[in-house]
Amino acid sequence: MKTRKRIGILTSGGDCPGLNAVIRAVVSHATLTYDWEVLGIVYATQGLIERKSVVLNVHGLDLRGIDPLLSAGGTILGSINKGDTEANADQVIAGYRDLGLDALIGVGGDGSLAILSQLAAKGNWNLVGVPKTIDNDVALTERSVGFDTAVNTIVDALYRLTFTAASHDRVMVVEVMGRDAGHLALHAGIAGGADCILLPEIPYSIENVCKKISELSDRWGRKFAIVVVAEGAKTSAGESRYYTDSHGELRLRGIGEYVADEICRVSGNSIEARVTVLGHVQRGGVPSAFDRLLATAFGKAAVDLIAEERYGRMVAWQNGEVVSVSLDDVFHKGTQPVNPDSGLVHTARALGIYIGDLPAVK
Repeated sequence: MKTRKRIGILTSGGDCPGLNAVIRAVVSHATLTYDWEVLGIVYATQGLIERKSVVLNVHGLDLRGIDPLLSAGGTILGSINKGDTEANADQVIAGYRDLGLDALIGVGGDGSLAILSQLAAKGNWNLVGVPKTIDNDVALTERSVGFDTAVNTIVDALYRLTFTAASHDRVMVVEVMGRDAGHLALHAGIAGGADCILLPEIPYSIENVCKKISELSDRWGRKFAIVVVAEGAKTSAGESRYYTDSHGELRLRGIGEYVADEICRVSGNSIEARVTVLGHVQRGGVPSAFDRLLATAFGKAAVDLIAEERYGRMVAWQNGEVVSVSLDDVFHKGTQPVNPDSGLVHTARALGIYIGDLPAVK
């Protein structure tokens, strides 16, 4: 009779720093504390469809005694953020059974966790979720794995761009990720000394952006400025900017170019603006100390939830500690946007940063 648990772990959606640290914590705690077997499911649900897995153990995760996973970016299990999982739901569900899993830890953003939760309900899986996303928009958790590192990456880019902006008396428009939520732009903009921060949640006008830039010059003699804009921010007409990729899919990008062009137009070409789109560089790199701590704490807590047979839950960071919340509650709450009346928004305005016009969009 089987007594030793076999649990699986997969990473789904876009990669981010800290995923390997989650894997490391899960494997270490599950094997050393509970003597369980841990299977890494490669390429998320595609791995379940193809029954592809690797046995993970603490001794196989190091190199001559050196532990690379704590600081390695990306994910050793691979990840996917495309494909029609719903159409292949029966194969995915069967894969969980065929691999003999007693429980599954899914590390993903709100979209990936929603899909996994639906599959778990249909297939009667034992599922525990771990939130990861540089957008930090998963509900009911104050932090998701990867966010802190991405903020640091953007701040470093802003620091570098400030010097070249000052050297040439230019406005640097920096487009950062943030499809539906502007947490990245808000946090990095404040920490990186931005003069304007444009978010999906708060309407703005190019005229007021130009007014802020002119004020810096007229009042303080500063002839350069840094404008941070989230990719999901809208145009003055309330439209999103997209491009069509080589696969024919619409992708968010272009709001930075729009803002720069409009600054030049509205100012009568008296302001020279340049655009930098940080793109996927925000998702790469070595995880910060906080992301390593968060990922480790989340991985350990996810294993404990399985030990306690508390399934259908997601680990979360609230008030400085790890808790767990119902996955159903997470999805009922929906995407977690920036609160236009939050303390950080008020902080930005108190510092003289232009962050859009009141009243804010609810």
